Amino acid sequence: MEQSCSAVPLNSSVAANFSFKMAEVRPRLITPPALRAGDTVGIIAPASGFNRERFLAGCERLRQMGYQPFYLDSIFARDLYFAGSVERRARELEEMFERDDVRAVLCARGGYGCNYLLERVDVAKIARHPKIFVGASDVTTLLTWFLDAAGLVTFHGPMVEKSFASRDGVDLASWSAATASSEPWQITGEMEPLVRGVSEGILYGGCLSLLVESLGTPYEIRTGGTILFVEDVNAKPYQVDRMLIHLKLAGKLNDVRGIIFGEMLDCRQSADQPYTLQEVVTRVVGDLGIPVAYGLRSGHVTRANITLPLGVRAKLMVEETARLDTLEPAVSVRTDAYDSSFATHD
Repeated sequence: MEQSCSAVPLNSSVAANFSFKMAEVRPRLITPPALRAGDTVGIIAPASGFNRERFLAGCERLRQMGYQPFYLDSIFARDLYFAGSVERRARELEEMFERDDVRAVLCARGGYGCNYLLERVDVAKIARHPKIFVGASDVTTLLTWFLDAAGLVTFHGPMVEKSFASRDGVDLASWSAATASSEPWQITGEMEPLVRGVSEGILYGGCLSLLVESLGTPYEIRTGGTILFVEDVNAKPYQVDRMLIHLKLAGKLNDVRGIIFGEMLDCRQSADQPYTLQEVVTRVVGDLGIPVAYGLRSGHVTRANITLPLGVRAKLMVEETARLDTLEPAVSVRTDAYDSSFATHD
């Protein structure tokens, strides 16, 4: 089903009347300072525990890229399935943002547990010490909250124990463009067109199941005026359908300007199912009058995790092919001296 996009809010609905309108008012956007070779990157474990061997392999990869990975000894703590107590995880996150020597904060992995931090972390501290913050999966909870509550541009992308530990786990072009460049950039050749159209909006989103779980809480996602990126892993097609319908009935798709689906890794009922996930999602969102694309490789992926800056203005063009352009930089230019003794290398 092909439609054009007017990028005009849809007609009001009963669901829209129940939306929390104040939630769509965003604070002033904060772009964190750009990342450079030689910088110290702090690593945190805000959710589940992780594999130590893969974690150390990811740290080595960061060194090879020219960065200096830093983490607290307590990161290896365990409490049930968490990376230590909620107090430890909250304290670690705040400390990494407050440390002057740390230029970016990367997550070891997702899993489960970031929701415990919502009432523990002082988001005002995050806003006072803006830094590049990168994660995916369960970390979606923090990515959207930091953007919605503090106005901080956050980054949906590779994590240390996952993508950085894999040989071809990080898309280096998007990593560099998102975290180090003061110029807008584009992603092409990664997406399949589902519904045609052109629109502009604020790039936003993350793991679909985490976005849905925010509904009805004080940390509910703010989707108005966005190009919504959604991805997930191991969700059956009917479960993806149900989550999208949930967002639709909650009014969260009413003023979305475009939708981009991720790779949707292993999101199938069976190997011989007589339909595609593309058909499933098109039936749910194909009537919204907005462009829809599928297959952007960020989050749960098979290879080369793409880094997406959440909070920046972007343009989605879906015709015979699909393309996503960022319309503004995700980071601010740094004025401190550049140390050329460090060089990024593979």
